[in-house]
Amino acid sequence: MATTAIKEQDFSRLPEMPEEVFTAPLRRPEHLGEDWLEPKQTDYTSQDDAIWDDLFSRQMEVLPGRAASAFMAGLDKLDLGKGGVPDFAAMSADLGKLTGWSVVPVPMLIPDHVFFWHLANRRFPAGNFIRTRETFDYIQEPDVFHDVFGHVPMLTDPTFADYMQEYGKAGWKAMRYNRLKALGALYWYTVEFGLIEEADGIKAYGAGILSGPTEVVYATQAKSPNRIMLNVDRVMRTDYVISDLQPTYFVIESFEDLYRQTVERDFDRLYRNLPPAFTYANSAVIDVDNVLNRGTQEYLLRGGRGSGAAPV
Repeated sequence: MATTAIKEQDFSRLPEMPEEVFTAPLRRPEHLGEDWLEPKQTDYTSQDDAIWDDLFSRQMEVLPGRAASAFMAGLDKLDLGKGGVPDFAAMSADLGKLTGWSVVPVPMLIPDHVFFWHLANRRFPAGNFIRTRETFDYIQEPDVFHDVFGHVPMLTDPTFADYMQEYGKAGWKAMRYNRLKALGALYWYTVEFGLIEEADGIKAYGAGILSGPTEVVYATQAKSPNRIMLNVDRVMRTDYVISDLQPTYFVIESFEDLYRQTVERDFDRLYRNLPPAFTYANSAVIDVDNVLNRGTQEYLLRGGRGSGAAPV
């Protein structure tokens, strides 16, 4: 993604943010340091643990046969279904033995440059709170269930774990070019909403899909969305949907292919040619696409979530 071009970047300490870089301003809570890490993980209540268990059970009813084999293996390796919100320290010890990663608690969404820095050091920042019963089905800001259940099992896969570290390093290059939106699209269409071809069909590996019961069925089986083989240049020019099901999903052949397409790409040249805004709509199919399924876009055209349209 940018390894050879940023060897001079020192990730042992949080690098300073250049003044000319455009990022969203976030106010750091007074009790946190510049790394934005909470002093310790939340002491969850029995009600919190029950919410985790219910969310876990609901997902396990729909994931078999639809989730990537690497994700299902990761769930087993970390034993995330043993009951209650997982302990970050114990989980990190297991994860560290497998791929050298750890999970660290943060209070909320954190600034891009801090997020990138943690990833570059093989630390995954996870929300230190869990949703309520009132927000059980949908929560805007990622909570501990989305972050730990959705993301962390994939970090047990060595190639994907390396991809995530390289993504963190690449973030600093994107900031220097003020192309965070483009790099964000890559994260969105891979880490959050990525699909992978396996011998028995297309499966989900993206956390945004895997942590919700509706999207995992929709992404892998519905007729509405496009499913297109991943092309990094194209993806980084493509808009995306934050608060609804995706009109388009991008599919990889393997995690080795994902790593190859990104880490070995000359991102300096790409950023110099990328416009500040997206080029393609999130429902577009263009002439360079290798299309596996050209969707009907019925769900989108009927108005999506706000209209009560069926995710077909």
